[in-house]
Amino acid sequence: MNFFVKKVATTTAILLSSAVISHAAQTDITIGMQLEPPNLDPTGGAAGAIDQVVYANIFEGLTRYQADGSIAPALAKSWDISDDGLSYTFHLHEGVKFHDGSSMDAEDVKFSLDRARAEDSTNAQKALFAGITSVDIIDATTVKITLSSPNGGFITNMAWGDAVIVAPESIENAATNPVGTGPFVFSNWVQGDRIEITRNDNYWGNSIALESATFKFISDPTAAFAAMMAGDLDAFPGYPAPETLPQFAADPRFTVIGGNTEGETILSTNNKDEHFSKLKVRKALAHAINRQEIIDGAMFGYGKPIGTHFAPHHPDYVDLTGNSNYDPELSKKLLTEAGYPNGFETTLKLPPPSYARRGGEIIAAQLRAVGIKAEISNLEWADWLKQVFKGKDYGLTIVSHTEPMDIGIYARPTYYFQYDNPDFQQLMKDLTAESDPSLRSEMLKKAQRIISEDYVNGYLFQLARTSVINSKIKGMWENSPTQATDLTGVSWTD
Repeated sequence: MNFFVKKVATTTAILLSSAVISHAAQTDITIGMQLEPPNLDPTGGAAGAIDQVVYANIFEGLTRYQADGSIAPALAKSWDISDDGLSYTFHLHEGVKFHDGSSMDAEDVKFSLDRARAEDSTNAQKALFAGITSVDIIDATTVKITLSSPNGGFITNMAWGDAVIVAPESIENAATNPVGTGPFVFSNWVQGDRIEITRNDNYWGNSIALESATFKFISDPTAAFAAMMAGDLDAFPGYPAPETLPQFAADPRFTVIGGNTEGETILSTNNKDEHFSKLKVRKALAHAINRQEIIDGAMFGYGKPIGTHFAPHHPDYVDLTGNSNYDPELSKKLLTEAGYPNGFETTLKLPPPSYARRGGEIIAAQLRAVGIKAEISNLEWADWLKQVFKGKDYGLTIVSHTEPMDIGIYARPTYYFQYDNPDFQQLMKDLTAESDPSLRSEMLKKAQRIISEDYVNGYLFQLARTSVINSKIKGMWENSPTQATDLTGVSWTD
């Protein structure tokens, strides 16, 4: 072979090698998020943004939600339920390690559940663990959990982000340096900008395609649109600017996904407030609201009207929107009967999401038309959690409750909207103890009617999950059965 032939052959080989490299599937991804998590400990914070980063990626529980809403084994490979429904024996996977190299075993399960149900627990969903009377270690990979009464939803409870398994050695720093057992390891957090995670090469389970992921915080809808268009983001689950979705749908670079969430978006009402403690005032509030105007104006048509705190896609959903149809004249009449012929003043404290800020302006105008003057305060997420969720210092607020099947929060008198109905509380106890599907269905329907007819909150719409992703990405969840951006099955096509 002469020099020229050698050179051509070498050049061809280089070009072929380059072609292979250029067509190799991408292994990193940048995800847009509207809200920055206040911390990264899902067992010690109420913000949904925490689970959006860490659920299934960094932390894992005994069980987990899958994309279709079903519950699957996670750290527990199987479980046995006693005939009386009071004991659950979980069989753990062997060889599972935390990201710091320490072993995950029955001791960590006991620690996690005992911590979550402790008297001084700060777990936002402490009620999930209230029925546990003991957590006993059988051996390193076997744990027996005993309940005070049967709980038909216990396996589902263990799939919540609040029930992930943590280690006593690392939990104190989980807020800023989370250490879990998942397929991604926490890498970096630039406050106000991004969180970075990288692949856990020592992961006990199935391997994942992505080597790294970045969660980029972009609260402004206009900036979110610009970042997606410029290619600075690869995907934005829960995209905050629905008015621009037609542009993405017409662009072959992107795929627009319209799915469901578990997010009941409500005009949350302080039931201990001097005005809203009166049923007629709460009923007047409900009839002052034009849901469709809010959906069209704030969500550009995305969202399904609701009349109670229950997801419309659930088989036990009851359409109760007729209980609170838009009727401003009836609203004025009820206010007069309640002793407020000239209306009254209250507060409307809004967290950052666009559905709240945009929807708040529309609702304030609707309430003003019947005499309720709602003073708007725009709060950052941390301030909203402090003032509204924890401090209960508010009249009205707007928020989407994205936890799955969370109608049980109405059985908690100290919850932030402070609804105290002993009959409802007993119904929830009966529901928890019941395992018969048909009876549970009837109980859930009754529960929906009670809170709808008590006008506990203003029920607005079920939040849609509108996501914009690069068309070469596959495996992103279409719906949101729980608050998560699960990247374990995400990959790029060539």
